[in-house]
Amino acid sequence: MSGYKVVKVSDVPDQGPNLGVAPELEIRFLRNDLECENCGVSYARLAPNWRTPYGHKHKRQEEIYLLVSGSAFMKVDDDVIELEPWTAVRVPNDTMRAIESGPAGAEFVIVGAPNTGHGDAINEDGWWSD
Repeated sequence: MSGYKVVKVSDVPDQGPNLGVAPELEIRFLRNDLECENCGVSYARLAPNWRTPYGHKHKRQEEIYLLVSGSAFMKVDDDVIELEPWTAVRVPNDTMRAIESGPAGAEFVIVGAPNTGHGDAINEDGWWSD
């Protein structure tokens, strides 16, 4: 028996409503459905011209954000980076980050490791303000 797992992203529940960011953010955490042991992976779709209302960092987990479609800006500590499709950004665990979509919205695949489960994130409301 092989140890692989197949999951259709649209079959994983959207957690945007539970996080209070729907409909501007659709976020699907695939870690549990894929039975990941050492990493986590998520799908995120941001509405056009929408910025996450908080920055966040992690106690242990680093993340890689891969912009798949649309355009976006990402604030990483004090730097604002402009992203185009198929651009990836690796962010260390203790570095604050937030994302903002462009006029066409944005779709990301986000990978985090190690797999820390729930409770590793530290959020700061209003962290990215102009």
